[in-house]
Amino acid sequence: MEINRFKVLAETGIMSRPATRLVIAAQNYVSNVRLTYNGKTVNLKSIMGVMSLGIPQGSYIQISTSGDDEQEAMAGIVEYLQDGHVVEQVELDAS
Repeated sequence: MEINRFKVLAETGIMSRPATRLVIAAQNYVSNVRLTYNGKTVNLKSIMGVMSLGIPQGSYIQISTSGDDEQEAMAGIVEYLQDGHVVEQVELDAS
């Protein structure tokens, strides 16, 4: 299992366009991909799940991957998020 924590930088948070693109990126992998925010965990491959979280700018999120291509999945998702300036990676124990 791969786990990373991020601070949301995008002005709009992870809603609308960033959420849609993130879900599409996650769907490229066979691994289970989970997004956790504010104590709630959803399937990152589900746009309804991601949108239901209402993640605003400045929030901290956690993404986890588990499965056959978990490392590749995490690397691809991190690359998408950081290239799009959606998030910055932080230490797991940061708040």
